[in-house]
Parts: sequence; structure tokens; C-alpha cells
Amino acid sequence: MAGKKYYVVWKGFKPGIFQTWAECEKQTKGFKGASFKSFPSLAEAEKAFAKGRNETSTSKSSKNTIHKKLEPIEEDSISVDAACSGNPGLMEYRGVHTKTGEVIFHFGPVLGTNNIGEFLGIVHALSHLEKEGKATTIYSDSMTALAWVRNKKANTTLFRDERTEKLWNMIESAEKWLATHSYTNKILKWDTNNYGEIKADFGRK
Repeated sequence: MAGKKYYVVWKGFKPGIFQTWAECEKQTKGFKGASFKSFPSLAEAEKAFAKGRNETSTSKSSKNTIHKKLEPIEEDSISVDAACSGNPGLMEYRGVHTKTGEVIFHFGPVLGTNNIGEFLGIVHALSHLEKEGKATTIYSDSMTALAWVRNKKANTTLFRDERTEKLWNMIESAEKWLATHSYTNKILKWDTNNYGEIKADFGRK
């Protein structure tokens, strides 16, 4: 289960520290040049917020942000994302063409977790691209799923019974695929702070 996060908004309708994504999004969505980031503890959030208010730090941060924005998105790529109502709850994932938003694949909803959906989405994209003989780049906004793919293991604590057996079979198949296949596709972390929500986002924050 994911830990609680604290959201720092340096630039937004109302700068400050917020305890939910919904509150953070309210202050940043539609605000040109919005600057925000999540932190795992209140202490880290408070430190980052205070540092961001310092003129020197703000100046450096702004420059870094500009450089990040200049990094081009590989538009001919696949973006994957998952949505889950609860943890566990009804989960689904999909992959879309980053430039056009065209849905390439979709699975669910089934009982599961968001991290599992993010993980399966990446492996689904890899398998799909292998069949097409393409080394297309894949984007994901989940650090957890990216780590699971690197380790070739879904480190999930989801219970296993008749309700989740099908999903567990998919997890094991994905792990086996990663263990027995090689690929040259780049799997990149989507920069939400600079580019907004990933193109495959279900819009259910």
C-alpha cells in the first residue's frame, strides 16, 4: 500500500503544502507555469517549500524547469497508465499512442491494485511492440512499476484467491516474459511536473 504523500505547490493559484492530490491539482490545473512536487513526509515537504521561496533557489529551480521543458517528448511512443478505485479495488490499465491518444490496448476492470496495473501495462506494451518488431519508446509515470520491470518481479502484497487468481496468472506471465525476453525499447519516466498528466491517464485522481 502506498504511503501518504504531501504536495508542495511553489507556483499555483495558492502556493502551499497540501495533503491530497485533489487539493494540489485544484491549485495547479490551468495555471501557466505551475510548479509542484510530491514528498513522502511533511518534514521534507516543509523543507522543500521553504527552500523554493528563497530567491536564489527559485531562480535555479526555474532554470532547471526550463531545461526540462526543452527535452522533447518522443511522440511516436506508447504511454501506459492504470486506474484503481481502492487499494485493492477495481483496476484497469491501457496503452495509448502518445501523440494521437489512440488506444492501442486496454484491460480490465478486475480486482487489483494500481501498481499492478502500471506494471502489467508496461509489460503488455513491450510484448505488443515485440510482436510488431518495433523498438518504440514506452512512457510510464509510475516509479514503482518501472522498478518492478527492472527487477523483473512484481513486489506486490495482493492477496491471492479465486477473485484475483486470473490477475495473479497475468503477473506471473509478465514476470516470465521479462525473464525470458530481451528488448531495446527505452522505458522512460513521464515528467508529470513539466508535461501534465500522462496521455494514457484515466482522469480519476
